[in-house]
Amino acid sequence: MQHSTIAAASQSSRGGDSADSSDIKRAKKRGSYNCGRCGLPKKGHNCNIKTPISATTTPADSSLSVVSVPSSAVSAFRQPPSNLRRALSFDGLEDRASGLDLRLDDRADEDSVVEVDLESDLDLDVDIDSSGLPGSLRWEVLRRLPPAGLLSAAKVCKGWRETARKLWRATEELKLRVPAKVHVGFVASMLQKCPGIVRLSLRMESDFDSTMLACIAFSCPNLESMEISIFDTAINRINGDELGRFVADKRNLKSLKMEGCSNLGGFVICSSSLSTLWLSDLHSLSKMVFNCPQLREISLEFSCQENDSSDLIATIEGFGRSCLKLQNIHIASMRLSHAAVLALTAAQLRGLRMLSLVLGSELTDASVAAIASSYPNLELLDLSGSGISDSGIGMICNVFPETLKRLLLALCPNVTSSGIQFATAQLPLLELMDCGMTICDPNFPDPTADGNDCESQKTSTTNLQHINQKLIIKHSRLKKLSLWGCTGLDALYLNCPELIDLNLNSCRNLISERLLLQCPTLENVHASGCQDMLIGAIQSQVCNAFPAVDNHSPSKRLPDGSKRVLVPYLLSGESPEPDKKRRRIEKLPCNVLVD
Repeated sequence: MQHSTIAAASQSSRGGDSADSSDIKRAKKRGSYNCGRCGLPKKGHNCNIKTPISATTTPADSSLSVVSVPSSAVSAFRQPPSNLRRALSFDGLEDRASGLDLRLDDRADEDSVVEVDLESDLDLDVDIDSSGLPGSLRWEVLRRLPPAGLLSAAKVCKGWRETARKLWRATEELKLRVPAKVHVGFVASMLQKCPGIVRLSLRMESDFDSTMLACIAFSCPNLESMEISIFDTAINRINGDELGRFVADKRNLKSLKMEGCSNLGGFVICSSSLSTLWLSDLHSLSKMVFNCPQLREISLEFSCQENDSSDLIATIEGFGRSCLKLQNIHIASMRLSHAAVLALTAAQLRGLRMLSLVLGSELTDASVAAIASSYPNLELLDLSGSGISDSGIGMICNVFPETLKRLLLALCPNVTSSGIQFATAQLPLLELMDCGMTICDPNFPDPTADGNDCESQKTSTTNLQHINQKLIIKHSRLKKLSLWGCTGLDALYLNCPELIDLNLNSCRNLISERLLLQCPTLENVHASGCQDMLIGAIQSQVCNAFPAVDNHSPSKRLPDGSKRVLVPYLLSGESPEPDKKRRRIEKLPCNVLVD
């Protein structure tokens, strides 16, 4: 918005011919239905306001009024002179101008101030504020749109297009789904709109190759975090050399997570900034070299194939030479063995806090003893799919009673209900425990047989554990407990006041009369694949066992005896009476998830 004096000055500087031609063009537009002097409707109106002396004369039928204002006010408004306004547009000029020259976001740089080209778009219908929204509000609305919606919003008007452009420039995190038929040029155009992007997440439904990786490297010079997810029939075609060059060139890269890495073949990753590395679907790697002194978290997941020839021992030995700051290690491979555990203990990673060695059926109680003697400060220990027994659980309880908070022992066929019960009794800080498929009845089919073909899961169907086992758990801090697939469990008693999530999926042998849940804070109970009577018992206990919580505030009547009011003890000066009737507050319902 610009005041009319500036518009009139630009009209006079162009000469009479140009002024006449502009009037003719203006006459083709729809006329104004309001008075050019006071702004009131023309119909039945006689305006008594005279044109100011300093105004420039205009034709009588013109829809523009020219009013002089101080030059300081004109400069303060910073409105484009090309957007000529009708008289009504100047009503409440100070209020309208206050929201047009604002910084749109506190995190944005200097370019985030609204910018308008003063030399283009002389059409009266092109109005940056035609939507009626101030710049700051328009920014807050458009920033909540997904990338596709933001592209469509930029086509609405000039104001939206400028705001969308500033949004792209101020974007630091971008999440894109790349459909199967989308060309790499689409991704390139999206990335070029965001020169300051720091975090990038791509869900690839098309193949991910070196062209796409080069596009990311060129368009995102300040990239710090990248996550690549592979879905459906898409293939990750990146090899080890291409991945190594990408990581070496990105000096600011701190986090790299990539799925579908079956074509790497081998790699050498050297980076002075990388702190998090996740690679999945690895297979038959000829070499794995990590030279990352700042690496703190690593996750290596290998495909469940018997012909995998990757050398895990050499890889783990390399951690002790070049990755001394490792805190979290996750390795999922069928080739995990006791020798690999000994290599890990020899690495002497003093800062290790979380250790996950999954699907290693050759891991035994001796492996647990080696881990416990070398890393006594673990907060998370995941030995799912291993061959440890109740004796190994006893070692864990003896070494980690003051540190361990999460213990995962799923798919461990040698663990019994006694070992699980002993672990919950001896680990007071335990908050999460997963014992899925540990207490199994061999007469029931494996619930995971259709979804996973790993060798370690086949051993769970051939275990010789006794059926009709009972489990009694009383813990003051346990929040999540998973017993999925424990078909050998027929009785369960839980007294966990902090438990919020319980997984009983496929516990088909659990008897409803032998189920007792004393968990007042339960929010979700997963009971898919259970008997109908058991599901009914769960619903009855979680809904009726603790329907209300006492309100310990006493109540008194008003002096006239008309109404009871709550009085805190601090104000009333009275001590609580346990036998006094109190109002009860309803407890939030618990969700029993069946499907």
